Amino acid sequence: MARITVEDCQERVDNRFLLVQMAIKRVHQYREGYEALVDSRNKEVVTALREIAAGKVLPDEEARYVETEEDFRAE
Repeated sequence: MARITVEDCQERVDNRFLLVQMAIKRVHQYREGYEALVDSRNKEVVTALREIAAGKVLPDEEARYVETEEDFRAE
């Protein structure tokens, strides 16, 4: 199994503070019922980082929530 690192995520999100906010918000979304966008048997925060590194989630302009691919399909 490949390891996820902050450096992998920073290839997608260059601000490490924004990266942490995105991961936290994504974990909150899991707890609200959102499904994970990548296969992972890891803890929620690791799954969130895997999604960020894979480019499956993006910050919105005001960083209030994390947009997922599902959000784009709904529009």
